[in-house]
Amino acid sequence: MTKTRKSISLVAVVLILIALPMVAQITNPLTFKTTFPFYVGNAKMPAGEYRVSQPGLEEGLLLIESVSGSHSAFVEIDASTTDQPHPQTDITFNRYHNIDFLNAVWVQGQNSGMQVEPSKYEQSVAKTATPEKHSVSVKNRN
Repeated sequence: MTKTRKSISLVAVVLILIALPMVAQITNPLTFKTTFPFYVGNAKMPAGEYRVSQPGLEEGLLLIESVSGSHSAFVEIDASTTDQPHPQTDITFNRYHNIDFLNAVWVQGQNSGMQVEPSKYEQSVAKTATPEKHSVSVKNRN
């Protein structure tokens, strides 16, 4: 391996190690409750109590599953950052007219959150309406 390749490899490893702490992580499942149905990706979830977890910290996926086990969906996420640590753990939604879509997960004390990638359905609905953002609090951190 040439010196240039070794240098590039070393820089890449250092950059990855620096970026890892900036990505939000859910080390313990989060539980929240909604009084409205919502979409997670293409899956429609009824109103109820849900658990959010990460099946693998580096996978870029969240698992949203009903506490009863009757509904579940994986959704892809991207890191989202803020200047200040988030004051509380909450789950945010985008509402278009009367249709809600899971938007992001924020963990108290972290400067980064997990932004849900909009599904094709949400993108299509977004063409005709402006989203109203709202959130629900996390009931507990197991």
